[in-house]
Amino acid sequence: MDAYPLDEYDLCTVCRESLVNFDTVYSFGSYEGPLRKLIHLFKYGKVETLAAPLSRLLIRSLPLDQRFDVIVAMPMHWRKRWERGFNQAELLAKPVAKRYGVKLATNLRRKRQTKAQAGLTEAQRLANAKDSFLIRRSEEINGKRVLLVDDVFTTGATLRAAAAALKKAGAAHVSALTLARVDRRGLDTVSVSAGRTVRAAALARAGVS
Repeated sequence: MDAYPLDEYDLCTVCRESLVNFDTVYSFGSYEGPLRKLIHLFKYGKVETLAAPLSRLLIRSLPLDQRFDVIVAMPMHWRKRWERGFNQAELLAKPVAKRYGVKLATNLRRKRQTKAQAGLTEAQRLANAKDSFLIRRSEEINGKRVLLVDDVFTTGATLRAAAAALKKAGAAHVSALTLARVDRRGLDTVSVSAGRTVRAAALARAGVS
């Protein structure tokens, strides 16, 4: 019997838990293979020129009928941004904002520097990210459809904390958009292989093969 049965909306238990504070979540592919390598090269190798082709993958992940009033990049604490030299989510989000004809918003800010999420349990990630964001000029968010952009959706703890702040500021709808998502269900070999083939073709079309 399937350990993760789907509900009437085709969501499994893990997906339903991840959607807390979100209305929808979109990701281009699984955090594995060539996509994972490209994200690491962009994020840790500091190859900023990958931002443009990777952003095209983000845009391909969004349904054509969706509209957004505000595009927000996941913010970094100023100290972490200074250490890295750039905010990868911001570089990815700029072309997305251009696609929707809106200016990339800077309303979402980090209140404090959190511990690195890597190596933490899901409960520790949630506690680490809780109340770590604030919204400036909330009147620009109130009643709006917001798209929150980041590079990777792991457990969703940080994204959910950011979405909670946006909802508290009055956002009518909050969607998350990431390049990759960690599959916590453990996909079978056939599904993973098929997914890799599809993503590899899309990566090639986007010019990041």
